[in-house]
Amino acid sequence: MRIALIATGLTLAATSLFAAEIPRKAPEVAVVLPQGGQKLLSEYRGKVVCLEFLFTTCPHCQHSAQVLSQLQTEFGPKGFQALGIAFNPMAKMLVPDFVRDYKVNFRVGYTENRNTVNGFLQNPDDNALHVPQLVFIDRKGMIRKQSLPRGDAETGDPANMRKMVEQLLAEPAGTAPAKRKAS
Repeated sequence: MRIALIATGLTLAATSLFAAEIPRKAPEVAVVLPQGGQKLLSEYRGKVVCLEFLFTTCPHCQHSAQVLSQLQTEFGPKGFQALGIAFNPMAKMLVPDFVRDYKVNFRVGYTENRNTVNGFLQNPDDNALHVPQLVFIDRKGMIRKQSLPRGDAETGDPANMRKMVEQLLAEPAGTAPAKRKAS
């Protein structure tokens, strides 16, 4: 029992070592579109953005995209924008079917470079990364919440996703959050 508690404590400590700095300025990232061209994250400045890094073949990512589609329908007119970046093998070919099959109503692109994803998330290249990874960005381009690298039930919970979107949409333009580690 004691060994199990120590192991759990070490796991939690290691996870917190890799937690990203929150809030921080969202770095630029390109959403490469399968049909050609790209959209830059900075083009959505002034909107509340939820960026989902996903695998098109992951059931959790598929569900998360459906939740984000619902939030996009409800909150899009109020300044919310969901975006997706697939980074699994053959993502370029798989994104169109993913969008069609799961009725995704927001832009989903891809990247062929996992280092791009790790860099954006402040995740060391040799650290495990579970998907989906959700990143909530306020109207000023500041990352305010993101999933833990090994995933967490809180960030991806549909009720918590909705709450975060509502909170960021309700903030006055001049809100300056205090720095803390990701949760």
